[in-house]
Amino acid sequence: MKKILKYIVFALIAIVFIGTFMFLFKKSKPEKEKFEEIEVVTRDIERTSLITGKIGPRDEVAVKPQINGIISELYKEAGQEVKANDVIAKLKVIPDMGQLSAAQSRLRLAEINLKQVKTNYEREKGLHDQHLISDEEYENALQLYNQAREERSAAQEALEVVRDGVSSSNSKSSSTLVRATISGLILDVPVKVGNSVIQANTFNDGTTVATIANMNDLIFMGKVDETSVGSLKEGMPVTITIGALQDYTFDATLEYVAPKAVESNGANQFEIRAAVKASSDKTIRSGYSANARIVLQRVEDALSVPESALEYEGDDTFVYVKTGEEGNYERRKVTTGLSDGLNIEIKEGLKKGEKVRGNKIINN
Repeated sequence: MKKILKYIVFALIAIVFIGTFMFLFKKSKPEKEKFEEIEVVTRDIERTSLITGKIGPRDEVAVKPQINGIISELYKEAGQEVKANDVIAKLKVIPDMGQLSAAQSRLRLAEINLKQVKTNYEREKGLHDQHLISDEEYENALQLYNQAREERSAAQEALEVVRDGVSSSNSKSSSTLVRATISGLILDVPVKVGNSVIQANTFNDGTTVATIANMNDLIFMGKVDETSVGSLKEGMPVTITIGALQDYTFDATLEYVAPKAVESNGANQFEIRAAVKASSDKTIRSGYSANARIVLQRVEDALSVPESALEYEGDDTFVYVKTGEEGNYERRKVTTGLSDGLNIEIKEGLKKGEKVRGNKIINN
């Protein structure tokens, strides 16, 4: 009985030993590599350039005051449509003390002169009525009187302009009223009631009271790298995508490529502009970030395989084409064409429907 039990134990040990050996042998035996099989198909291949930029009006007009003053009233705000010559704001004039003093002095002198000339005129008129002086002398006195009256009126208007910003005879075209110079949408009103504003002069650009633009004439503005600019030309179609409008996409036409590069972060970039053709049912705001997609090259119905299936050796390109037997491949030289970064055109070396070796399948 003990011998039988002994033989059973030895048998179990042998079975465990042999099983472990077979398991280790099987694990150490290299498995045959398996690869993805990719069919050669025809597809359209494009080389594109994606440009980041923004949408804005073609022209923005800064409306500035004609005189220095303080904003006393604002009649418009950002987002409102205006027509040319609409009043945007009203100014309260702050007169220059030197100019005011000079205008007041001019008026006083004009009144003194008018008083004297009027006395002389009335005396000459009385003598003329009595036929004691000639018509010529009377007409000269009348002319001097009219000139003195005109000078007094001019001095009065000059004082009103300096003091009030407008004369009584020219109130309809008052320089205290800031008017829109074009029709369009008010993009910004950077001033408030009580702010001081100044007119443009040789030393200062002046205060912007409002910015107006025609939002029906929009452009895309962006910058493209020098590696792609050589393929661009005016008139090329552009597809614009605005992420803020749930990836709203519309067409545009490239209309400008800068002739000179601008260095940005160590790279040369060229400014581009494209005329936007957006539909009127979408509200596009100035400054929206957008992406422009430009097709640089395109090949239709081209034989293609993924670029990952290629193998390079010097200046030559190869693929592994499946033969009749399972898992067997032959190395074949091919001629490639346009690539879109994922798929590449095969000009020579393959036929539609053939299968090539792809990435290795890794078993977990």
